[in-house]
Amino acid sequence: MSRPDYIVVGSGSAGSVLARRLLDAEAGSVLVLEAGGSHDDNPAVHDPTAWPSLWGTEVDWAYRTVPQVHTADRVHDWPRGRVLGGTSCLNAMQYIRGHRADFDAWAAAGNTGWGHDDVLPVFMGLEDHHEGASALHGAGGPMHVSILRDRDANPTSTAFVEACVEVGYLRNDDINGATTEGAGWNPTSIRDGVRQDTWTTFLAPVVGRPGLEVRTGARVARLLVERGRVTGVELDDGERLHAEREVVLCAGAIDSPRLLLQSGIGPADELRAVGVDPVHDLPGVGRNLHDHLLLGVVYEATEPLPAGRNNLSESVLFTTSTRGTPAPDIQVALVHVPFHSPEFTAPANSYTIAPGIVAPQSRGSVRLLDAGPGGALAIDPNYLGEEADVEGLLEGIAMSREIGEAHAFDRWRRREVLPGPDVTSSAALCDFVARAASTYYHPAGTCAMGTGDDAVVDPELRLHGLDGLRVADASVMPTMVSVNPNATITMIGAKAAALISGVAASSGQRLAAR
Repeated sequence: MSRPDYIVVGSGSAGSVLARRLLDAEAGSVLVLEAGGSHDDNPAVHDPTAWPSLWGTEVDWAYRTVPQVHTADRVHDWPRGRVLGGTSCLNAMQYIRGHRADFDAWAAAGNTGWGHDDVLPVFMGLEDHHEGASALHGAGGPMHVSILRDRDANPTSTAFVEACVEVGYLRNDDINGATTEGAGWNPTSIRDGVRQDTWTTFLAPVVGRPGLEVRTGARVARLLVERGRVTGVELDDGERLHAEREVVLCAGAIDSPRLLLQSGIGPADELRAVGVDPVHDLPGVGRNLHDHLLLGVVYEATEPLPAGRNNLSESVLFTTSTRGTPAPDIQVALVHVPFHSPEFTAPANSYTIAPGIVAPQSRGSVRLLDAGPGGALAIDPNYLGEEADVEGLLEGIAMSREIGEAHAFDRWRRREVLPGPDVTSSAALCDFVARAASTYYHPAGTCAMGTGDDAVVDPELRLHGLDGLRVADASVMPTMVSVNPNATITMIGAKAAALISGVAASSGQRLAAR
């Protein structure tokens, strides 16, 4: 393809959806550039139980944070997909859409068209829900959404739901229904026991269609900017590729800001300091980094647990802390294997009740440390930089212990391993949080959508101040959704395609020309 209409950088959760939707809308020719390779011969990618084994392998960029002062100076591993399908090949496959308040907050901040009622049809247009179409679920879309019910689950997953109800939480039979709040079974991107990554689901079926080219091993070094317009990209081998219409960055919350910074787009003074000539001063690039944070309350089991199956985390609770936020701000997940930070150990025959904060207040940054292609980054999420995040995890531990001590777990509970029954004082619990809290693998916000001075893209996902470029991935979230974000990222890809093509993401109807 000599000169495509659109260049899409990244084939992950947003990029594969975006490219497919552009093709379906007959919007023009599309070149997808993926720095990684294929996963066809990697059985662990397709096995829903194997996701932890993929970290640090050839399909992982294996990013690491700078030492985090509030988490005992620990460095945190950040797996990110280096493969067709991106991080949708490494994640735990929860496919949860988010609370109404998450999206209404985006719209209230000036992001017109991103409220819940705007994005719900986009979500539904992507889905093939296993229970069929309804007022809140789609059918016939590429992504089969299955709910892990107790008849298929590990017995500790069933005990978790019953324990939550026992201690007073609502039962929620449809986490993707009217509200996420309550305890129930995870909707997942698993079909017939196999992971559905976005490459396999959206783009692989149309490989060979006229107007589509996909290149693997194609790492973009920088964007080409001419007279106030992004015209194409330069690969790390020096090859230059040009787009007739637009370049769309779908490289994720780390690499989308990295590419902007390496191209001279970002805070001008910081760019000069690392040897990059500023092309466009845009202070928000790489700022607003935030991530969900969790830890493990681990119990040794009384008898051998069945082998892990499904995605290892079948049931979940979303609830609101004492702060009274409009959407649930604490997520508690049952993981039916030991799940904890590397600083701790637990018996193999253990299960985990894992509380996490899903409305973090702490904000960090992604900063460029040198000017070379693929140059070093300082990834600093500033974990627990705000006291509210510490308080949320402390409250989550208390919730998890109450759930773990419920009668529903009597058959399975031998003893609490982590934090341990002696960890009860405020000082001891705060010390445990500092040593145990770790990433939920959900970085977002580094190219935030908005209209203010710190925004990077506008509500149409166009870069502020330069033509010819949009960003569509987790980096554009001004605030993280209060659930596992993969479903939302696919929605962002579909909505971006609709904004570009003028074809509605939900119905295929022609919209007004843009």
